[in-house]
Amino acid sequence: MKSTDMVVTPMGVRFRGRLFPCTLGRGGVVSARAKREGDGGTPAGVHRIVGCLYRPDRLARPCDWAVPIRPGDLWCDDPGHEDYNLMVRAPLAANHETLRRADPLYDIVLITDWNWPQAERGRGSGIFVHAWRRPGFPTAGCVALSPPDLRWIVRKIGYQTRLVIPETLSGS
Repeated sequence: MKSTDMVVTPMGVRFRGRLFPCTLGRGGVVSARAKREGDGGTPAGVHRIVGCLYRPDRLARPCDWAVPIRPGDLWCDDPGHEDYNLMVRAPLAANHETLRRADPLYDIVLITDWNWPQAERGRGSGIFVHAWRRPGFPTAGCVALSPPDLRWIVRKIGYQTRLVIPETLSGS
């Protein structure tokens, strides 16, 4: 592991000498080989941070490489669709997640390279780092932090930053 890595531990995310409480998927940490779409698992592994999205109507650009979330921006999570595990635009008949949400969960989103850019259908889509609903409330498989902690982290990450989720946290 590198000093620039965000490392998930049983106590939270360790990054730059600090520990941040976090929540994970309702299915817990799962091995990468066992990860499936809809299982609620957070996949173990070393995941590169490949993008940052933000809501420009709610906050200033959090880092110079952040891309605004526009009305109609979606994330395709339909394993049968050609755009599976990609950001797409509405309208989309396939199953998808709306990125411009009414709640603040996706005001800032770090996108990992889980099953991306060449997605294997059914292996799981869109493992993000985003704001939590509240402490301890599980995600659908992502890593979630308090909004202030997420804003702090986004300002400090760099090109080399990775999200490390140790296999030892999984049940297998």
